Amino acid sequence: MSDFDNHIAKITVVGVGGGGVNAVNRMIEANLQGVEFVAINTDAQALMFTDADSKLDIGREKTRGLGAGANPEVGRAAAEDSRDQIEEMLEGSDMVFVTCGEGGGTGTGAAPVVAQIAKKQGALTVGIVTRPFGFEGRKRAKQALEGIDQLKDVCDTLIVIPNDSLLKNSDASLQLMEAFRLADEVLHSGVEGITKLITTPGMINVDFADVRSVMTDAGSALMGVGVARGDNRAKEAAQAAINSPLLEATMEGATGVLLSFAGGGDLGLFEVNEAASLVEELADEDANIIFGTIVDDSLGDEVRVTVIATGFDDSANVNALPSRGQHRAPEPVDPVQPAEQPAQVPAAEQPAYRPAPSRESESRQGIFGQDAAPDRPQRAAAQSRQQRENDGLFTPHEGAARNGRGSRRREEAEDDLDLPDFF
Repeated sequence: MSDFDNHIAKITVVGVGGGGVNAVNRMIEANLQGVEFVAINTDAQALMFTDADSKLDIGREKTRGLGAGANPEVGRAAAEDSRDQIEEMLEGSDMVFVTCGEGGGTGTGAAPVVAQIAKKQGALTVGIVTRPFGFEGRKRAKQALEGIDQLKDVCDTLIVIPNDSLLKNSDASLQLMEAFRLADEVLHSGVEGITKLITTPGMINVDFADVRSVMTDAGSALMGVGVARGDNRAKEAAQAAINSPLLEATMEGATGVLLSFAGGGDLGLFEVNEAASLVEELADEDANIIFGTIVDDSLGDEVRVTVIATGFDDSANVNALPSRGQHRAPEPVDPVQPAEQPAQVPAAEQPAYRPAPSRESESRQGIFGQDAAPDRPQRAAAQSRQQRENDGLFTPHEGAARNGRGSRRREEAEDDLDLPDFF
């Protein structure tokens, strides 16, 4: 082995659970080069159908190789029982990708254990996972969010792909298996976009140290992928990447950016520079932008752009955004103080009893809540208002402030309406 071989970064991609192993299979089929593949599962039968370099059936004594039964605690216990074997499989890795489909048993429970081991060994640890489709149910969605929180605590960088976003540009004829294949393809694109920057020579090279500088202890990250052809292909691909349906938040303000351009040998420096400026405008003015190009003649006229943005404020928490089916508790609203009542009208002149008006009708009524139809109460209210103006107790903005408060209450109520789980 030459001295140069000793300095090549060792990159390991670990698929955990059914979804993670499927993603690894997809990467192997796509002939992703420069990485080692590891498949970890509690389902021994599923491991028989993968061509990963290494396979590990975890928790056999607890699960008998039959899976975790969609229970993350079983998945976590299985990984803990196999900690020694996992450590051995990851030993010597400079960078470890941990991929899984969140919400199930093995991936949700075991992935944090795998990531913890990798990070403890000194590897740059990147989680890239999917959040379940809405039709997979609320229980699975809840388990996914808990698993994402646990994984974020032990990864340098965590990229979460919301599966429901894959449906935004799909038609009603999309088949179930095709939907899950799209999810695997996105995971593949994310891993490929980073690893090729490190392992593939290009016009503008990026080394492992560059990637580490952006992704170490970066927390939540956003990923966008864009593809385009034609005269403005690079710019259009960059626009597609930063406006990708995979994004649940804007990349604006990112302090770390990995930007990868892949294209044929005719990829021009000017068109790449023009496209890169679109991403630069979104990032923080002091952002660390790592930029690289990959020459791949098999792409022909196509240009593929991958953008990974990191360094967001934790308060934004891009991975904690609720899915379309997730309930939100109504925000507390300050009670509206009752308006001052007008002078009492003699009993003989009181209008007949009517039910209390709704909030909607209330906004069309007078400042004091009286209906405009009865003349005498209206005149009495006007007289009361005039008297208060004369006494300096009423200001012209008082009624507007009260009506504005009621308007905000209605807007907040509308915001709290639940959205449908699926579309």
